Amino acid sequence: MKWPLKRWALTALLLYGAAAAPAGENGNRGYLLDISGGIGPATADYFDRAMDRAEQQQAELVVLRMDTPGGLDTSMRVIIKRIISARVPVVGYVAPGGARAASAGTYILYASHVAVMAPGTNLGAATPVNLIELPKGRDSEHAGATETDSTDAKERKVINDAAAYIRGLARLRGRNATWAEQAVREAASLSAREALEQDVIDLLAGDIDELKRKLDGRRVELAMGGKTLNTQNLSIEQLEPDWQSRLLSIISNPNVAYILMLLGIYGLIYEFANPGAVVPGTAGAIALLLALYAFHVLPVNYAGMALLLFGLALMVAEAFVPSFGALGIGGVAAFVFGSLILIDTDQPGYGISLPLILTLALTTAFLLVILVGMALKSRKRPVVSGREELLGAEGVVLYDFNDRGEIRIHGEVWSAHTDQPLHRNQSVRVTRRDGLTLWVTPKGKREDSS
Repeated sequence: MKWPLKRWALTALLLYGAAAAPAGENGNRGYLLDISGGIGPATADYFDRAMDRAEQQQAELVVLRMDTPGGLDTSMRVIIKRIISARVPVVGYVAPGGARAASAGTYILYASHVAVMAPGTNLGAATPVNLIELPKGRDSEHAGATETDSTDAKERKVINDAAAYIRGLARLRGRNATWAEQAVREAASLSAREALEQDVIDLLAGDIDELKRKLDGRRVELAMGGKTLNTQNLSIEQLEPDWQSRLLSIISNPNVAYILMLLGIYGLIYEFANPGAVVPGTAGAIALLLALYAFHVLPVNYAGMALLLFGLALMVAEAFVPSFGALGIGGVAAFVFGSLILIDTDQPGYGISLPLILTLALTTAFLLVILVGMALKSRKRPVVSGREELLGAEGVVLYDFNDRGEIRIHGEVWSAHTDQPLHRNQSVRVTRRDGLTLWVTPKGKREDSS
């Protein structure tokens, strides 16, 4: 029995080694990543996870195919740091025709080990958004001086930092640093052909097959040393975002994060007002935690957050302490202003929708009016519980008695005191309460028992 077991074990080891060999074999595969649309936290997470996999599999290279208008500075820098420290070459590829690598995309292209564009694409316009607006009627020769004169110290600081950053990337990869600075200071842009002519990029390639042919034998410099690319028989596999990156992509949308935060707060308020409901509190806590995680990776203005929460607090206070609308109106105003400045960026696609803000503010105000109306109406209604409700209430005598006995009222048995003889099943009315004893008087005639 020993020999068959050994043969089975040996066969299993050989099969495992054969299955694992292609994954660890260097130079047999590459990965294709797609960045389309704005660059944000989800994009950085997707890229980081893909690079981890490429390095674990010892891939020959990673092709980062881009078509982006730009994105958040923090996410862009996370991607660039990962490229610079990568053990696998990253090929920045602006494609297909008609695509662009604007703003943050230009920085990432400059940071890539090999910069490639497809014909009919463009890059540039890397000025930080809404910081610089050059006066009209000035030529580009004097743009830098005019820019410096027309901006305050904070804006110059941001521009100089961005220019130094992209210059450093250009020198790291041996590309045109002068034009890189123009892309930042003057929002300059180039077509693919012009970029190749001015040494801004390394290659032009219309598709992946042409890209592989032109990359074969090219030498690149990694953080750990030089490497010559072998792409002649390269198999490129496209990597899609995993469920974690997809989830982050959804909740890091400022509008979604904003709604999650409000749902979380409303759920917790309902739970505190109605202890034991469980479901609203649980769902609210989950929604609020997801929102807080999203805000952690988004550029949040904490003054806006404070105003928004203060507005909600005022509206809740109006519901519990009616002030005839004063707290409610102030709360709605703080809520709207806080929501408008909550996301601290001017990048397209990363602001909170104004119609959404107004819809939620008006909905909250409408619910507030209903709550206040219900509170005012409840003050005019007769008392239906407690000590005051018993006064004037009607009950039934349980047995004959002259001084002290018992009556049934609201389904409960109470001790009763009377100045007149009472009979079983006789209706009585409560005139006074003394502790657990009710003072009663006859309401009608004696009712004979059946």
